[in-house]
Amino acid sequence: MQDHEQPDPEVPDPDIAARRSLARHRAFATGLLLLMAAITLASYAIPPGMASETLIEWLQASAKAGFVGGIADWFAVTALFRHPLGIPVPHTAIIPQQKARLGRALGRFVAGHVFTEAEISRTLSRLDLSGIVTQFLADPRSTRPAAEALASLLPRILATIEDGRARRVAGRLIPRILGGEASGRVVGRALRGLMEGGRHQEVFGFILVELRKLLGEREEALRTTIEERVREQGGRLVGWAVGATVARRAMTLIHTELTRMQAHDSDLREAFDEWVRREIARIENEPARAAEIGAAVRRVLTHDTIQAWISDVWSRLRMAIEADAGRPNGHSVGLFESALANFGTMLQADPAARARLQRAVESVVTPLMPAARAQLEVFISGVVSSWDAETITDRLELRIGPDLQYVRINGTLVGFLAGGLVWAALRATFGHVAF
Repeated sequence: MQDHEQPDPEVPDPDIAARRSLARHRAFATGLLLLMAAITLASYAIPPGMASETLIEWLQASAKAGFVGGIADWFAVTALFRHPLGIPVPHTAIIPQQKARLGRALGRFVAGHVFTEAEISRTLSRLDLSGIVTQFLADPRSTRPAAEALASLLPRILATIEDGRARRVAGRLIPRILGGEASGRVVGRALRGLMEGGRHQEVFGFILVELRKLLGEREEALRTTIEERVREQGGRLVGWAVGATVARRAMTLIHTELTRMQAHDSDLREAFDEWVRREIARIENEPARAAEIGAAVRRVLTHDTIQAWISDVWSRLRMAIEADAGRPNGHSVGLFESALANFGTMLQADPAARARLQRAVESVVTPLMPAARAQLEVFISGVVSSWDAETITDRLELRIGPDLQYVRINGTLVGFLAGGLVWAALRATFGHVAF
């Protein structure tokens, strides 16, 4: 805390109740001290013969002892916070003058005797951490802000990732993940799923349709190519005579075969069906074949075109995540909220998960204790040392002042009783006492 600031009159004092309590206790202790002074004066003002001499002497001795005890305790209590009556008596105003040393002592005490590994372990073992977490996650009013906070971290996390490096890592990592023997088995399972649903023939039909479209678009070019090949192989004369005919018949044959293959009961479709079944069996039963398929997948994924596509996917994905994370009702917030709720449900239903959470927290906290204790000691010492004298005096007096006023009250009462008892003992021993 910096220099002491005057309280704003428009802002209510948060310590008003403590100030009123301190004023009441202080007034009572001071009133009791004044009562002892009044009794002392009154006892000397009693006319002779009006009361028993023994009673008057006892009252005088008790009241004087109570007054002296009250004065002594008032001086002791006041000396903690300020100079009594403003007189700079040595070893008074202890707290304002020794706040730096008190801060260091308080820091050492808390770190060495309160914030210990044994105490923290005992506290953690008594705490129902899983219950606290479950209760927190079961309340949408808690999980919603937590999910929004987690979603807001996504753009910052992505901002720390260098795009070029991320693209290179993705470009190397994705082929390795998807291009092994396991990916070959995935391809086999996908093909079996297509076959079981009859979708492989739909794929085959689609390929035939696209092939016919391609042939129609390139038919002239293909005929010219065939004529040129005939001229190259048979000579210019033969090529001129039969080249066009050969090209036309070849294209007609291709179209006829493609049309025939489109029929669902064609021999080629049956052969294709049988070939797919054999390939699935090989992929599932022969590791070498699955590895070959995986290697083929890897070669496809490492192609420059696919790598460029992966890079573009990363850029689009990042922009989409950043845009979605900024929306309160975005998918990111919903995903985090659902994950937190699921985690709370799991903790509630799984005792083993609760035990693991407890052990995990303890295993994290325990190694941090030595460094945390040192930092706590420095922190407490620094905070107390940074307070100005008026602030620390005011705060401590508000907190412990009422109890210290009881020291004054007890000192006054005990002095009164002790004075009377001492007088009575001396009187019984020596007969007459000048007290």
